[in-house]
Amino acid sequence: QVQLVESGGGLVQAGASLRLSCTASGRTLSMWAMGWFRQAPGKEREFVAAIVGNGGRTLYADSVKGRSTISRDNAKNTVYLQMNSLKPEDTAVYYCARGRTFYASMGVREFDFWGQGTQVTVSS
Repeated sequence: QVQLVESGGGLVQAGASLRLSCTASGRTLSMWAMGWFRQAPGKEREFVAAIVGNGGRTLYADSVKGRSTISRDNAKNTVYLQMNSLKPEDTAVYYCARGRTFYASMGVREFDFWGQGTQVTVSS
């Protein structure tokens, strides 16, 4: 069993930066891809970014590409999402998830363990 705990969310103004963290307990994460998703009120959960097990490849949604960086520290069992130039439309609950395989993907069904989420609110 894997438990994922996100942190780092908050209320910021447009243009600010945040770094989200996701720490896992229970099993090492190095064999699996990790991803970040977000869900705004009234909307479906959407892909934000993913990283393969060894950190050698990353994927980003077009909406955050160039503004966000996903990274991981397998020694600390932690995955990060650095978000810069935040916009009001980035407001959502951000979820960390473990992939079903070593390789990253964008589909919600490709991830099997999920954290409880951390709220990010960007004011204009």
